[in-house]
Amino acid sequence: MITYYEEQMPEEQTQITECIQTLLKQTFILERKYDRRTERFLMNKDFRICNKHLEFLKEYFRLGGMELCENSQMGIFYIKGETVLGEKIPKLATLYLLILKLIYDEQMTTVSNSVNVVTTLGQINEALGSYRLLRSKPSFTEIRRAIALLKKYQIIEPLDVLETIDGDGKLIIYPTIQVVLFGDEIRGLLQELGERDEELDDEQYAAIQNAGDSEKSDELEKANNPEFIEEEDE
Repeated sequence: MITYYEEQMPEEQTQITECIQTLLKQTFILERKYDRRTERFLMNKDFRICNKHLEFLKEYFRLGGMELCENSQMGIFYIKGETVLGEKIPKLATLYLLILKLIYDEQMTTVSNSVNVVTTLGQINEALGSYRLLRSKPSFTEIRRAIALLKKYQIIEPLDVLETIDGDGKLIIYPTIQVVLFGDEIRGLLQELGERDEELDDEQYAAIQNAGDSEKSDELEKANNPEFIEEEDE
């Protein structure tokens, strides 16, 4: 494995290293990401590097107790394993994940030419309110942090600067939501929690954390102090 790395040109070695660092930082690498400057989906160079050196990278992560996985249909590389576990994500971000999954699934039944879905913060909060999971609206700071965390892990991409809680600022939902959460039980879980007419407690929160495939859901739990969403990706 070391021989393979040393045989690469210095520039290629740097790109491989950066690709590894990106996966360790954000878990997921998308084939195409939205670029706000050009207003287009552009090919992600990290995805190309990952695909080019896939066998080397798989072996690298295997030695670290992780597995590098590929979903070619969705255009995603991601890592999973016990060694990528971390702090639990905030409850609001967890609820947003569930709502985003519902919105994604609903829109994908009518949209067939793209793996990406567009929604708004207002629609997310409206859906969250319809399930009566929170007694009061979260603060704007809490919402910004939840959105920033989900952006960091390539779940969403804000298209507009978020100015209000119920604004029409658009968000792209990336197909990574499909490997973070699985199962038809999500809607039922939301309805069950809402029928209790109480704020989410620790037991309910744990149930949501386990609603999807546990290994893949755990990848999101590493985040701490996410960057503000206005910052552009490199």
